[in-house]
Amino acid sequence: MGLLTGDALTPLAITVAIFLLLVDLMHRRQRWASRYPPGPMGLPGLGHLLQVDLRDPTNYFRKLRQRYGDVFSLQLAWTPVVVLNGPVAVHEALVTCGEDTSDRPLMPVYEHLGIKPHCQGVIMAPYGPAWREQRCFCMSTLRNFGLGKKSLEQWVTEEAACLCAAFSDQAGRPFSPKELLSKAVCNVIASLTHGRRFEYDDPQFIRLLGLVQAMMQEASGPVHSVLNAVPVLLRIPGLLDRFFSGHKALGAMLYKLETEHRRTWDPTQPPRDLTDAYLAEVQKAKGDPKSSFNDENLSVVIGDLFIAGMVSSATTLDWALLLMVLHPEVQRRVQQEIDEVIGQVRPPEMADQARMPFTCAVVHEVLRFASIGPLGSPHMTSRDIEVRGFLIPKGTVLFTNLSSVLKDEDTWEKPFRFYPEHFLDAQGNFVKKEAFMPFSTGRRVCLGEPLARMELFLFFTCLLQRFTFSVPAGQPRPSDHGVPGTLVTPPPYQLCAAVR
Repeated sequence: MGLLTGDALTPLAITVAIFLLLVDLMHRRQRWASRYPPGPMGLPGLGHLLQVDLRDPTNYFRKLRQRYGDVFSLQLAWTPVVVLNGPVAVHEALVTCGEDTSDRPLMPVYEHLGIKPHCQGVIMAPYGPAWREQRCFCMSTLRNFGLGKKSLEQWVTEEAACLCAAFSDQAGRPFSPKELLSKAVCNVIASLTHGRRFEYDDPQFIRLLGLVQAMMQEASGPVHSVLNAVPVLLRIPGLLDRFFSGHKALGAMLYKLETEHRRTWDPTQPPRDLTDAYLAEVQKAKGDPKSSFNDENLSVVIGDLFIAGMVSSATTLDWALLLMVLHPEVQRRVQQEIDEVIGQVRPPEMADQARMPFTCAVVHEVLRFASIGPLGSPHMTSRDIEVRGFLIPKGTVLFTNLSSVLKDEDTWEKPFRFYPEHFLDAQGNFVKKEAFMPFSTGRRVCLGEPLARMELFLFFTCLLQRFTFSVPAGQPRPSDHGVPGTLVTPPPYQLCAAVR
């Protein structure tokens, strides 16, 4: 059969164009519905994909909020999106309408990486019985292994001592604390998930941390967002290997650790860690088609807890030290409170928090100011809902702009400055505001929040008990403007740690 001529191609091209336009209009039809949130006009087929800065979407959302208000709509290819801004809209969506906004949108990238829709752990799993079963297991098991109890606190305290020793080894020379902080926090979560800790110079440990960083960079890149919005592109041969090699390598390494762990598991003995406890659930669930406990979900759940538990706390601690360097007067007040309440001999304990309002205020202000997870994880409506008078249909993806809550100008006295007094009353007592939601809110609130709070307080107070941090002599004052991404990280900086 011969090639089509130009005259023959013209009607075909017109037909295809009309078809695509009709499909695009079908996906946009809800934008013309009564009370649908307003928003800018997008391009046919692509929507706002080319307009949104996928590396720093919160900056784009800030501008749209000024024009359209706290609730506005976008279109990412054929996916309808509503962005929620400010404490009132976010609370109304995630708490008041929590039962109907706790679902997750499909993530085609992860499915093509081998994570099946029914085995998506606890972070991105669809809202339903399987997710509830997995979350309940994680929370109860974390409690059994010491979350909120002395045993886990002891693990963190012992790791903090190792971290302080590593800081002392720098002998006052300029260094970046990022890697050491990541190693310390990773060891805490590894103790929970795999029952072990790594020496800081272990080559396997160093490779593991490198793969976590590579995976986070891939997840923060625009390619990740574009492929989830236009999944047909995932059929391009070699695309996943090129842009998601870090995901694959990290998954392989975590699976290797899991396999090694299985060899030493004794089901007749009490569980050593969360992996043992999960293996016991898998064994009990054999033959039960309704159970969500299986080998595939084991890998995803452990990966969720390991990666999320490590990266967020380490990044927050990195921010905390940067802000102490930039605000030496705050650092001195924290150290004064540590000296008065704890002294310089015994290690800090969680019970000390009640008598350390300024230190607690500083830790909370670090979380607020840094706003490391500016959009949290995406939600999706499972039925029609109403937020701030707008009708949001079933199947709409929701972006909760947590940064707009943590820096809301009507809530915080100095929203864009580091100001610990945000969490103190006139008498110097610690107060927590409802708009403080760095771990999100509602049914999908971060299940690792209690562990993160413990790590932040104990690591932070241990470090400031032992060291005074400063900008290295001859180096310029670092910036406090974060590097945007899935997590907002501090700009690269160095500090000097002088033993007190």
